[in-house]
Amino acid sequence: MAKIDLFKDFEKNISFVILEETYKTFQLCSKDLNPLHTDEKFAKEKGFSGCVMYGNILNAFISYAIGMELPTKDVMLQTQDIQYKKPVFLNDKLVLNLRTEEIHEGVHVVIFVYKFLNEQSKVVAKGRVQIGIFE
Repeated sequence: MAKIDLFKDFEKNISFVILEETYKTFQLCSKDLNPLHTDEKFAKEKGFSGCVMYGNILNAFISYAIGMELPTKDVMLQTQDIQYKKPVFLNDKLVLNLRTEEIHEGVHVVIFVYKFLNEQSKVVAKGRVQIGIFE
């Protein structure tokens, strides 16, 4: 069986929690100290319930899903797009739903659609990601 066949009808749900350790580590790496992410008073003045989590943490969760949760590790992320729909906050529990949308056997490419759902089953982000498969 070709590795690309592993992705036919592929769908997976992966759970994540936005932990303070993740938040602080991302802050250190990115050096993004925008008050929307770091100052609760500022965030509340802007209409949020608290500091808004960094959107790129969700991108990192996609990277984890592609690198660690697929049926083979012989893959490389090629493109990714994401649309942020609702803010995410510290300690939020999210479920990533990742599903095959297209398979291009001739060039060993799989395109997935994905969405992140919060505890209220609301979509907080969605997008597409394309991977290449090493045969």
